[in-house]
Amino acid sequence: MFKRFQKAAKTTMLFTLAIGTTLAFNSGAWAKDVKIQPTSYRTVAEVKDWGAAITKIIVNLGKPVPKDAITKDTFKVHVGRSDNRLVNPFIESGNRKVTKAYVSDKSGNPVNKTGSYVVLEMEVGPALTLSSAIHYDAAGSGFNAWNDNKYTITQQKAIKTTSGTISGLKIDTSAGQIRKLVDQFATGKATFDGITLTYADYAPPKDKVKNPLVIWLHGMGEGGTDPTIPISGNNAANFASKDIQSYFEGAYVLAPQTPTYWMDGFTSFGDGTSKYEQALMSLIKEYVAKNKDIDTDRIYIGGDSNGGYMTMLMIRDYKDYFAAAVVACEALKDSLITDEQINEMKDLPIWFVAAKTDTVVRPNDYTVPTYNRLVNAGAKDVHMSLFDNVVDTSGLYKKSDQTPYEYNGHWSWIYVYNNEVSKVINGKKITMMQWLASKTLD
Repeated sequence: MFKRFQKAAKTTMLFTLAIGTTLAFNSGAWAKDVKIQPTSYRTVAEVKDWGAAITKIIVNLGKPVPKDAITKDTFKVHVGRSDNRLVNPFIESGNRKVTKAYVSDKSGNPVNKTGSYVVLEMEVGPALTLSSAIHYDAAGSGFNAWNDNKYTITQQKAIKTTSGTISGLKIDTSAGQIRKLVDQFATGKATFDGITLTYADYAPPKDKVKNPLVIWLHGMGEGGTDPTIPISGNNAANFASKDIQSYFEGAYVLAPQTPTYWMDGFTSFGDGTSKYEQALMSLIKEYVAKNKDIDTDRIYIGGDSNGGYMTMLMIRDYKDYFAAAVVACEALKDSLITDEQINEMKDLPIWFVAAKTDTVVRPNDYTVPTYNRLVNAGAKDVHMSLFDNVVDTSGLYKKSDQTPYEYNGHWSWIYVYNNEVSKVINGKKITMMQWLASKTLD
C-alpha cells in the first residue's frame, strides 16, 4: 500500500510540475532574456510654421523584433535642452509625449515583418517648446541657433521576440540628426570688399533645360554664420519641397545670410540703405555665373521682415535684374521711398503680403501706402494680400476655445511658405507660386 501511495504521489508531483512548467512558459515568466549591447538614437527634425521641431526619434534596438512588438507605451522619452551660447546653457527638460510607435528600418520606414529600429513619433506644436530644435537667444545675440537636445529613451514594457524577451533598455547615445529638406541644401560663403556672406542653396536635379532661381532673404532672427538657420528659423526650406518645386519644374533656391542684419544702414538702422547690399548682389551674380543652367530671365527675389526690407532695396536699385519679387511684412518705411523710385519700380511684378495684426512692422506705415503709390503710378502687375491675422491652417493646432491657433501678426511669411496666398487675376484664381513661376524678363 505504501508503494502504491508513493507511486501516486510521484505521478501527481510530475503532473503538477509539467503543468506548472507549461504555464510558466506560456506566461513568459521563464522566457529567456535577450542581452543587447548599448545602442543609440537619431533625432528627426522638420521645419514647421514656427521653426524647426524634433518630430520623431529613430531608436536602434540592435536586434530584430516583430513589427507588432512595439506600442507607444513601450518607451518613455525624456529630453534636456541647452544652448551653449548662454551664460547658463540649460534651457529646460521634461518628458515628450509619444503619439505613435512602430518598428522600422534604419531610415525610419515602417517594416512588414521585423526590423531592428523603432520610430517614436512625438507631439509637437507652436507652444510646445520641448520639441524645438532651435533656440532664440533674445537676451544675447538676438539670433536663432540649433540647440543641444539630449534624449534619454527608457524602456517601460518588455519586448517579446522569437529568441527571447528584451527588457531594461536605456538609450542615451546620439548617433546624429536627420533634418528633413534642410539636409538637401548645400552651404557656402562669398566675400566682396571685405564683407563675407554665408548662404544655403538647393540645386534641382540636372536636366537639359534652364532652371529659374528663387532668392530668399531671411528675417532678423536668422542672421549669423550658420547658413542653415535662414531656412530653419522659419519654413524657407519648403521652397525645396516637391510641391513648390513643381510650379517651377525645378528651381534653384538661394538663401543668403548676413552676419548681422540686412537693415544695418550706413547712417542708422533701417535708414533706407544697407552695408550688405553690394556684397549681396555680388554673391547673387557669382552664384548665377557658377550655375550655367540658371535661366537669367527668371531670377526671383523675396524676403520677410528684415529680409523684406533688403528685397525692397534690391528691386529699387537692381530693378532690371529680377523678373519678379515677393515681399512679406517688409520693413522699409514708405516715407523712405521717393516718388521717382516708385515710378521706376512700378513695372516690376511685385506681390506684397502682410497681416493687419502686425505690430512689429505696421502695414499702414509700410506695405499699404507703398502698394497704393505703385498702383496710383500705373503699376499693372503689383498685388497685395492683407490678411486679418495669421492663424494655423492645418487644423492641427488650436486655442483653448478650439479656434485655430493664432500666431504673432508679424508672421505673415507663413502663408507665403505654404503657398496659401492667392488672388483672382484675369478671372482666374492663381496662387502666389503659380504667379511667380510665370514671370520672365521677356
